[in-house]
Amino acid sequence: MPKNIFSRVQSRSLTRHHKIAMAGVATLGAAAIGFSAVPSGASTKTTTEAAQPAAVAYSTEQIKDVKASLTDQMAGASLKAEQIAAKQKAEAAAAAKKKAAAAAAEKRAEAARKAKEAASRDAKRAAVKKSYPNNLDGWIRESLDIMKKHGIPGSYDGIKRNIIRESSGNPRAINNWDINAINGIPSKGLLQVIPPTFAHWHVPGTSWDIYDPVANITAACNYAADKYGSMDNVNSAY
Repeated sequence: MPKNIFSRVQSRSLTRHHKIAMAGVATLGAAAIGFSAVPSGASTKTTTEAAQPAAVAYSTEQIKDVKASLTDQMAGASLKAEQIAAKQKAEAAAAAKKKAAAAAAEKRAEAARKAKEAASRDAKRAAVKKSYPNNLDGWIRESLDIMKKHGIPGSYDGIKRNIIRESSGNPRAINNWDINAINGIPSKGLLQVIPPTFAHWHVPGTSWDIYDPVANITAACNYAADKYGSMDNVNSAY
């Protein structure tokens, strides 16, 4: 065999041997490193087991518990929402009731205020005394207003007619010649009333002076109403 061919074969043979040797050395080195990493008293079995991944356990019971927990949470949230809505509804109803009560109170206060104002106006009108002229016409009209309040009948014409006959419209007239005068109780005033009759039939709210025109007319009409039904029915001395 030529030299050069032998050399190439030898070279390839050496190269293969070298590779095998190098692989063996690498394997021994790795084993040595692994052995040195294990603590004293530990076994290679423990190291191998520790390197294995832990088994994952699956359970349907856990899934059921998770679903139940979520359901409970949703139910709790729903109940809380209902409670909040109920509270808001109750608060709104209470506010509406309070508003209605305030409006009713305000309405009552307004009605009371108006009633008070009306009463005040009526009182003011009542306090203002109606004025009458200081003459025969005014005396008769004022007497008629007083008679009306006390339910005493009589008319303007009936009163005036008797006044003209009895005193000619003189409020200071006095009769000193008839039987009453002889008895010491002469007739006096517009309608010639004796003092005892005036005192007995005097109308409250009028003067106690027998010569006062309004008091004299009102007392005489009160007496005539009792004895004749009305001053309108008197056509002569009475």
